[in-house]
Amino acid sequence: MNGLQGFDTLRKIRTTKNAETTEGFKKRDQHLDQPLSPMARLFHEPGSNVYIIGIMGLKTKVCPDVFKDNLVRTFLKNRRFSSLQVRDKENGSMKWVPTNVNIDDHVIIAQLDPNIKSPDKFVEDYISNLSRSHIEDTKPLWDLHILDIKTSEAEGTCVFRFHHSLGDGMSLMNLLLACTRKVSDPEALPTLPGNNKLSVAKVASLWSRLSVIWNSLVALLMFMCTALFLEDTKTPMKGTEGVEHRARRFVVRSVSLDDIKLVKRAMNVTLNDVVLGVTQAGFYRYLCGRYNNKTADIPDSMRFRATFFFNLRATTRIDDFTDTDIVGTWGNKIGYSLLPFNIQFKKDPLDYVRDANATMKHKKASLEPLLTYLFTKLVIKLFGIKVGGRLNHKVFYNTTLWFSNVPGPQEEITFFGHKVAYLAPTCYGQPNALMIHVVSYMDKVMFVISADEETIPDPHKLCDDLEESLRIIKASAQSTNYQIYLDGFSATVYMALDSISGITVPVMPIVLYGCDAYYSDDLLFWMG
Repeated sequence: MNGLQGFDTLRKIRTTKNAETTEGFKKRDQHLDQPLSPMARLFHEPGSNVYIIGIMGLKTKVCPDVFKDNLVRTFLKNRRFSSLQVRDKENGSMKWVPTNVNIDDHVIIAQLDPNIKSPDKFVEDYISNLSRSHIEDTKPLWDLHILDIKTSEAEGTCVFRFHHSLGDGMSLMNLLLACTRKVSDPEALPTLPGNNKLSVAKVASLWSRLSVIWNSLVALLMFMCTALFLEDTKTPMKGTEGVEHRARRFVVRSVSLDDIKLVKRAMNVTLNDVVLGVTQAGFYRYLCGRYNNKTADIPDSMRFRATFFFNLRATTRIDDFTDTDIVGTWGNKIGYSLLPFNIQFKKDPLDYVRDANATMKHKKASLEPLLTYLFTKLVIKLFGIKVGGRLNHKVFYNTTLWFSNVPGPQEEITFFGHKVAYLAPTCYGQPNALMIHVVSYMDKVMFVISADEETIPDPHKLCDDLEESLRIIKASAQSTNYQIYLDGFSATVYMALDSISGITVPVMPIVLYGCDAYYSDDLLFWMG
């Protein structure tokens, strides 16, 4: 295997024996006094010490030496990955200080028992154990764990861990994708389906402009109320105090992108609307199970909200490893909306998607993500990083979950010459019990669950409920109403495409004014 395939065009850089770039030594004085941004500082505050996990399944055995050689040529070109974050003892400020990087300190090769009975469980437990620890601040705050063991989904697994102060999910996803190439064209970078950026509804009319202003002000008011006192309803999915310090369980479940697209086309909504609708339906199913299937026990009109993250960049790029602000690629440039979930029974499963569509239209017709970002920065500027940290922590704790979606490559890719089976980003250290990441890759969509083991002890069940909800919503979207006439009488027959036979058949028994309706294949027969 040629581990450097597709990287021939990169300019080679000289390194010391401990893998520090010569260019980095020359610029040491230049970067010595560069402070961390206020948003990066937030992730060092109590209750916000968040780490990003990037799980990558590979279709081939992992070659550690290839990874180490290429990490020197890619990650270490970025000063964030070759600098310490040093705190000033006098004023508490933090600075980037270049350091001598030994790549072996950052690449951990797991010691594996060749007789492991359940490789999938071993990998899941290994990643979960990472959430019990932090990276020592005596080295740059990132590492890579290589698990060269075959699972049901991959021949080997790589787990990247980054402190959130290094950058947000989009920055780090772009860094990883910059290390990849298309399988079909080893010299080409992958193609993303589009920028995951803040989308604001068109404001052509005066009424539209007034609506955006009104929606934005109401959203900002709700944000401040949440920071002060407004807490979500207590449910089995709502975390308790200290949840950010507890271990988490990470579970990945893939579904068909074509299934989601089918619902999208049938309902004329966005892919995001379908994903949110499926999530709401899945949450209702899960809560029914936690309440022992007694729907009467589920609180009426519960307040159940997600902190939904938005990328605030005007554009993103994946062809540069360096930390540069030329196009604003790096940093923590994310805002968020408080997204209400409607957790209740729906007779028509498609109503979950319709509700999500209506909510997202309302959110898009506001500047909420931008305002929350600017408001947080203003609080930090006026009252200091401690107050800003408490504000963020209170908002996150008072909601039920974090939700984020990241667009992935549309075609199969290689990472340092290794074919990629799946990508799964997630987080730990956040002050709520649940986070759901949704990421697309080729013809799949991955739901990545990060769950506090004390609050949600059965995250696999939650994944089952999400998958079953998609199946039900898809079946409803496929159904078509046919009007049948017989001897002057009429009835609506609900038809659907049988996934096994490929024949359109009724999906429920039909009674037509005292006449029983029967069917054989695609023909209907009525017996008087």
